[in-house]
Amino acid sequence: MPTILILNGPNLNLLGTREPEVYGADTLDDIVDELRSLAAERGYEVEAVQSNAEGELVDALHAARATAAGVVFNPGAYTHTSIALRDAISAVELPVVETHLSNVHAREEFRHTSMLSAVCLGVVGGFGRTSYRLALDAVISHLEP
Repeated sequence: MPTILILNGPNLNLLGTREPEVYGADTLDDIVDELRSLAAERGYEVEAVQSNAEGELVDALHAARATAAGVVFNPGAYTHTSIALRDAISAVELPVVETHLSNVHAREEFRHTSMLSAVCLGVVGGFGRTSYRLALDAVISHLEP
């Protein structure tokens, strides 16, 4: 069964308690559990990785070359700063959908720029946990003929 990597960046391990008015009450485990079920219905497995360290996220993308068919990636604050993650996404040549719980364009101005969007298949954000479902659907739809 093909695998989709669900990759999450800094502070997403705090979902459910971190600024619930912005990020919602769902935990990362809640979101990943739902994605596992949705992926299984379409014949895919989910591998989930979360790290607060930029280099570990780069390593996870590199490893995905051998293990995953695509990636749903919420890079958190690294969205706005990381050329290393941009280069990793380009290097692995996998379909990656950048994903955000909040609408970054309705927030602080520094969040309006993504270093990653241009090298991703697409971007989904602003729909809370539904953003992840939409991103998963986009990756799988891209993979299927």
